[in-house]
Parts: sequence; structure tokens; C-alpha cells
Amino acid sequence: MEPLNVSELVERLSSDEDAVRKMAAFKLQSSIADPSFADAFMNEGGITRLRWLTIHASGNTLAYSLAAYSKLLEVDMGWEYVDQTLIKRVVELVVTHPLVNILRGAMSILAAIVSHPRTSSSDGKDIEVDTFGFRALKPAIASFPQFLEMLVNRLLSADHALCTNALQLINALMRDAITTGSEHEWPKLVKRLQSLGVVRAVYGLMQGSALQDLAQPLLDFQSLTKVLLRKWKEVSVDFERSEHQRAANGIYRASLPGTDHHPSPNGASTNEDAMPDWTKLGFSNNTVAEDFEDVGFLGMMDLADYVRKNEDSFQRILLEQSVQSQTRRCPLARSSIVVTSILCDHFDIDKADLQDVRGYMALDSRSNLDRMFKPLLLQWSKLHTSGLQSFLRLWKATGAETDDFGKVAELVRILLEAVIGGAIMTKEIYDVEEEIQTFGYQRLRELQMELFELTYEDSWGHYLRQVREELNHEALQFIKEQRIRCLLRGNWFRSLKTATRTERGVRDTEHGWGFVKLSHNRRYLHFIGGESRGTYDPMLDEMYEKIDLNNVSSIISNVTTSPHSPQSSTSTIQRPRSNSQPQTRISINGVLALEPSDNPISHRRTLSASSQKKEYPLLTLYPTDHSLAAEWLDGLLMLLSQAPITSETKTLLRDISGWGLKIRLLNVNFDGSNHYEAASGIVPSREGLDEEYYYDVFGGS
Repeated sequence: MEPLNVSELVERLSSDEDAVRKMAAFKLQSSIADPSFADAFMNEGGITRLRWLTIHASGNTLAYSLAAYSKLLEVDMGWEYVDQTLIKRVVELVVTHPLVNILRGAMSILAAIVSHPRTSSSDGKDIEVDTFGFRALKPAIASFPQFLEMLVNRLLSADHALCTNALQLINALMRDAITTGSEHEWPKLVKRLQSLGVVRAVYGLMQGSALQDLAQPLLDFQSLTKVLLRKWKEVSVDFERSEHQRAANGIYRASLPGTDHHPSPNGASTNEDAMPDWTKLGFSNNTVAEDFEDVGFLGMMDLADYVRKNEDSFQRILLEQSVQSQTRRCPLARSSIVVTSILCDHFDIDKADLQDVRGYMALDSRSNLDRMFKPLLLQWSKLHTSGLQSFLRLWKATGAETDDFGKVAELVRILLEAVIGGAIMTKEIYDVEEEIQTFGYQRLRELQMELFELTYEDSWGHYLRQVREELNHEALQFIKEQRIRCLLRGNWFRSLKTATRTERGVRDTEHGWGFVKLSHNRRYLHFIGGESRGTYDPMLDEMYEKIDLNNVSSIISNVTTSPHSPQSSTSTIQRPRSNSQPQTRISINGVLALEPSDNPISHRRTLSASSQKKEYPLLTLYPTDHSLAAEWLDGLLMLLSQAPITSETKTLLRDISGWGLKIRLLNVNFDGSNHYEAASGIVPSREGLDEEYYYDVFGGS
């Protein structure tokens, strides 16, 4: 492709024939992004022709001219030709023109104008401040008041490039209003955009399939949302300001339906016969601003929004609280403030900055998108409402009192962190709300204890490991004693096999039922067999057969497949028999002792040395259920100083040691630093006492 002749191109832009101008504008838009070409174009005076086409052309010529002018501004040239005539024309195009290719260029030009930080032109001439920023668009918007509405509607376009340009312009307007606008101007613009549905539209884009194409402006909008929340949080509640006074009046009036009472949040009232009692709404005292000190006007906005959208529920809650004792009432207003603070911490509102989006890493994978995008941030109001309702639910479920406020707040924090933090990017807000409302208290307590352990693990990992080892040892000894006590108690087994050695070899004996019991000195295992289960548990002196545990060499358990495996005797549900039902077997192996005979000397001569040392199953047990099998198998193993192997016993060990650790942690005051102190009571003074004194430890009189 031959290089373009700038002079010839500028001449063609001035042609009387539309086809020639259109082709010149088309070529210009693809070349003017080169700074050297743009500089030559400016030197040839082409900017005047391009500006004329931008204002007066139509159709494709207009689209190409807008795109070219937008790219010229991107290389920081042509700013001195930006005036109200041009701005008004471009705003008019955004409002009235239906063609996508024209709208793209028009929005790009406006975004560049609003975002432009310079106050001087490239040749050093001063440019009025009102030429750029949101202020530059105000006269044109006054002529076309539907501009913002049309701009938000463009976010619903099927053309991704148009959505990108529209969102970039919205971001530029918001950023400029926040940066250069007064404390009264930027809230007006933001609330106007919100009323037009910009948050709902952007949330839909985040949930849509075009996320990759719109990633940068969406992240920019997300960052700006955090900045807005931070700014509202930093605004101190001041009831001298009409907006703050209206919000407070709305909250109080909602608590008194059917009245025209207009209270003052500073303790005064416009009705001299009634002083407002803000403590009934859950404030610490009648100086309401003190409770909002940490969350600022953002906290009041959240509470006012909840009251406005849930007025009936708000009044019902206050009525329920009024019949409770003073200590059992849930402070609704303070609860709302706490939820706002929790959401601020979760989304890192205090760390929000206008330049956040520039620090994002390359968006080259779906995992990066899932990590960076927080669409639930745009559902702040609904999250606050769900969080506040959960606070009230947990307060009631736990029977909390005034002193337990911090504990319930911590539960709500864990709840919101678990649900919101664990939600995938495409999870719908109503699913999140439902999960928050139905999150079980028991599950929440488990999460709290896990986080509790992790907190102390980070600070005192070395010491906790020592505590765990100690607790594991104690738990093992406890379980060992419990399992052995099961053996001392004795149990019936559905099938019992014994082995004895005689002069003729090993003889096996099988019984339909058998009772086995450990002797009191824990040295012998007594057993008795029969065809049926007895009506009572035999005593040790009734059980003549026994095994010396000194002769036991191993305990073997095996799960086999039996065609006629019996049902568990403890089961309340009768299941059909199956040809593949497993049967648990416990084999107690050891060396058989020779039974007494008339000629033992002759027998010893007939047996080889290897035969005398051969291991045989001394006793084989068939437990009636899995729990009994676990008790006896691990009990026998631990009796022989071996480790337990069943999952039931391991679970018990883990639970006992885990709860032991939790109980010890509850006796520790964690101060957030690198040390902890054991909780201790107040030691009574010994002043005035002689040597004959004692402490009343148990509180008796």
C-alpha cells in the first residue's frame, strides 16, 4: 500500500463531491492514529476540514470523520478546535442518531473531552477550564436533557463496541464529577445515573457473555463504585444539611405510622409536646450522629433505604422489640450500621482509589476475570438488607442479650464473608439472598470455630502444635479406656469360632451365638458358645473357656462377601438380603497351647518344632453390626498396645482432641498481637488477714 499524500488527502476532504470526501475520511481514520502523520495533517490545516465534516456531514462520511477526530484526540492533537459548537453537535448525535457506527465515534469524542486533563493547547495557548470535563457538556446537555437517559440505554445495545464506548463515557463523567465537582454536584450526577438504571445495566453486562470484550470499562466502573461508597462513608453525618435531615426524618416517621412528627436527630423536636426517643430504633442515645461516626452518611443511606423498602417489616420488628425486656432487644439501627461496616470491610472500600483500574493485570484468562470482578458490589442495597435480616434472625435464634451484640456481629461477619466471598461471578443475587437467609446456625458456628483456630494458628502455630499433641495423647488414652470398657462389659456375637489343639491336630468348633468378655485383670478373654442367644449376659464364673492374651500374636479384621449375611440387630430398617452383603469378621490369632492328655510326653515327640510355633485363629468373632465391630477390633488392638484402625474410632479421636483445643482456646484472650494471656479471675486481696485464712472457691457462704 502506497503512503498517503497528506496534502492531497486534505484537498480531497474539501471536495464538493460527497463520494470523494467519504473516501478521504475513510483513509484518514486508518492513518491518523500515527503521531507523525497526525502532525503533518495538522500542519496542512486538515483539522479545519475534519471539524467541518464532523459538524455538517452525514452518513458514512460523518461516521469516518467522527472516528478520525476521536483518534486525533487520542494522540493529543486538535484540542484547540474543540468548542461548544462541536460538543453540542456530538451530544445531539448521541441523543438523536440511530446508526451504531456514528454513535461509536461520537461517544469516543465525548469521553476524550470529559477525560482530558490539560488546560493548555499543544502550541502553548491557554484553554478555558470549562472546555473540558463534565462542565463542558453541561450547556449541550441542557439543550438535550435526555442525553443521560439515552447514554444509559446504549448499554443495552447488542453491539459490544457501542456498549464499551457508552460505558467509557459514563465512567469519564463520574470520574470527572468526583474529581473536580463540588460535594453537592457529584451526588446529583450519580443519583441521576442510578435512577436511570445504570447499575442494573452494568450488572447485566457483568453477568453476560461479552465480559471479555467489556472487561476494562466494567472494571473501571467497579472501581468508581467503590470510590463513591468510600466518599459517602467519609461524609460525616451532619443534620444541618437538608439531605441528612430528610433521611433521618424518613427513618423516624416510618417508625411512627400515621403521624406527622418531624423529630430532630440532635434531641430536639418540632413538636414541643413530644421528645423523640431514638434509642427505641436501636441507637445508643439520642445523639444519632455519634453512631454513624465509623460509616458516615453511607450508613444512614443504607438504613434509610432499608426502612423505605421494608417499611411494614421495619414497623413489625420495632413492635416485637418493644415487648421484649431492655436487655433482650436487638438494636436495629446499630445492627444496620454494623452490616454496612462489614460490607465495607469485605469489598475493601477504604482502599478504593480512582487509579485502581490501571493496576489490574492482563485479563487473558477466565480465572483472572472471576478473581477481579465483584458483581455483587453493585447489589449493595440488597446485600445490606439480607445482612440486616440475618442479624435479626441470629439474634433471635441465639437468645442474645445486649452484651452479646459483638458476638452476633461477628457471626454475621462470618456469614457474609462465607456467602458473598464464596459466590461465583455468575451467581444471581436472589440465590445469594436466599443462601444468606437460610444459612444454618450450626454450620455458621463450625465456620466460626475453624476461623478461630486459623487465627490462633497464624499467631501461635508452634504452641498450638504442642497443645494438639498433648490433646491427641489424652484423647487416645480416653478412647482406649472406653474401648476396653466395652470389652469388660462383654457382648453377644452372632457367630463364634474357636480353635483348640489336640494330639491329633487342630480342632475347630463353631457356635451359632457366643458371648465374649474381658476379665477384670484384663489378661484373659472369656467366652461361651451356644446355638442361640441367651436371655441374660453370663458372668465370668460361668464362662469356663478363655484365651490368655499373652498368647495372642495379632488381631485381623476382614470384610468378606457372604451370601446370607445377617441384618444388624440394632437396625430399625429391614433391608432385603443381598448376595453381596459384607460380613465383618475379627480373628484373634496366636499360638495354640496343647490340651491336657494322658500321654503328653508321647505327644511332644510327635510334633515338630515348627508346628508348635504355628499361628492359628484362637477365636473368630462375627459382630452383629459395624459399631460393635469397631469397638471390639480397636479395643483388642489398643489392649495389645497397637493403634486403632477403624474410621469410627479415628473420628472420635479427632472430635475429642478438636473440641479439647476449642475449649482451651475459649480460655484465651486474644489481643491481635503476637502473644496471648490465659484468662484468669480476680485474686482476692489478703489485706487484713492472718495466716489462718482460706479462699471461698465455690462461692459458698
